[in-house]
Amino acid sequence: MSQTFTYSVPGMTCDHCRAAITAEVTALGGVDAVDVDLETKLVRISGEQLDDATLVAAIDEAGYAAVPA
Repeated sequence: MSQTFTYSVPGMTCDHCRAAITAEVTALGGVDAVDVDLETKLVRISGEQLDDATLVAAIDEAGYAAVPA
């Protein structure tokens, strides 16, 4: 069953931010899609058997703080 998580990531400002977050999150197992919207500062992640804490840690590893939106 597919799940979708949405996070607010206020520190995102450019394409480098988008690429860094996308790379970290897509490296996780079960992730099907990552949508990084720089205008709204939201990251939407969908996939199977995703874990909230693991997703937040991946965004943190990319250098950004994420909170559930």
